[in-house]
Amino acid sequence: MTAAEPTPAPRTDRPDVENLAWPGLDVAGLRILVAGFGISGYAVADQTMQRGAHVLVADGSDTPEIRERTQILEVLGVEVRLGREHTLALPEDREVDLVITSPGWRPDQPLLAAAAAAGIPVWSEIELARRMQPADGPDWLAVTGTNGKTTTVTMLETILQHAGLRAVACGNVGLPVIEAALDPEGFDVLAIELSSFQLHWTQNLDCEAAAVLNISADHLDWHGGAEEYALAKGRIYHGVRTACIYNVADETTRRLVEDADVLDGARAVGISLATPGLSEIGVIDEILVDRAFLAERRTAAAELATLSDLAHLGPHGAGPHLVLDALAAAALARAHGVAAEAVRDGLRAYRVGSHRAQLIATIDGISFVDDTKATNPAAAAASLHAADRVVWIAGGDTKGADLEPLISSTADRLVGVVLLGVDDQPFRAALERHAPEVPVRRIDPGDTDDVAGRSRLMEDAVHAARSLASAGDVVLLAPAAASIDQFRDYAERGDLFAAAVHRLPGAST
Repeated sequence: MTAAEPTPAPRTDRPDVENLAWPGLDVAGLRILVAGFGISGYAVADQTMQRGAHVLVADGSDTPEIRERTQILEVLGVEVRLGREHTLALPEDREVDLVITSPGWRPDQPLLAAAAAAGIPVWSEIELARRMQPADGPDWLAVTGTNGKTTTVTMLETILQHAGLRAVACGNVGLPVIEAALDPEGFDVLAIELSSFQLHWTQNLDCEAAAVLNISADHLDWHGGAEEYALAKGRIYHGVRTACIYNVADETTRRLVEDADVLDGARAVGISLATPGLSEIGVIDEILVDRAFLAERRTAAAELATLSDLAHLGPHGAGPHLVLDALAAAALARAHGVAAEAVRDGLRAYRVGSHRAQLIATIDGISFVDDTKATNPAAAAASLHAADRVVWIAGGDTKGADLEPLISSTADRLVGVVLLGVDDQPFRAALERHAPEVPVRRIDPGDTDDVAGRSRLMEDAVHAARSLASAGDVVLLAPAAASIDQFRDYAERGDLFAAAVHRLPGAST
């Protein structure tokens, strides 16, 4: 539908949106409020407007980037209201049938709370995409977990493509799901990364297969506690048709599978770094093997890949966390019927994306690694355990996480620590208790309101780390904390780290 074509007149009464027929939900004439104008909000507004919905967008921010999106959509007939006042209540001058929320908006956000009180459905972009996708649309393979989501889903994308399928990574990485689900050329399968925020607002996923990689403390302030956070993650299993993938070493993931409402015939499939049991995928003598997706699984196993096929994924080979990610990606692909050879070829071809255990440069035998996506202690622990001697660049907004287990379990690997962050006390206290002999350099926060100030901050951190390191050491940016206290986001933190490293004398990638 183009901007010149008429759209159906708005409905005068509020339809029962929850019970409108789907898949292939017809949004023509629906009065949709898009709460938040990020990447997914823009995609929702665009896709629903094209199909005849009457769309209003509300966002509390008013940045040049949002203004640019606004100008594009307003030409096409979407109304955009910017400013905090538009996010505090439902609009008084128009009716709303459905709210599609940004994943970061909490349930107690005033506009969302008002919608719930008025009986107006509040969905995620994921929920809307599932309902709008036609019945013959792509299969969904979905991944969540506290850590490793992006690596797993992009590994899965590469494996599926090596199997000759038209596949794409989407969701919390890459394309918004609604764009992939409604792509006019049509995908065969979607590899979907889902956060706990997205899952909270999603009731119907109906995936062919889904995986929860791990559960550790994160976003507890948003969800209200550890149990609520885990339950949000567990939503990914509901409606699964073929396989629920769980981490054998993480009892919470097993419990989420046991409690899930799945379709008849769906199986629980474990992944493990150890010898796999029946209906598991694991490792035997440095070989990734499948005892889940072959008819003779009671008496045999299928070879999928070897650890040497993954050796290119880290400066010292693939660490245990990367092997687990590969096992999860392999399990999801096998649930879709992908041959073992395609799993092997996909893993061999896969390259780690930006900001996840990414080797930036080697200088005088010192490896500089960007793992800025390690925004919580569990992710940082996986990264720290992948190297023997580490100069650790850490710090930021810990969101109340407990740092004691992380630092006590990795103290013997620390050569030095460089601390970022407005508040370094949580790190200092844990380091003094568990690694008192390790030298610590605190970087003066200074003024980080602009890019120049943030660049200076990271430049100082990189120089301090370089002064503490020797040949054979790894300088590792794995902050164990969010970036929002000093940087625009984790990606900017990683980009500035890489830029500072490349300015050091003698850098070679």
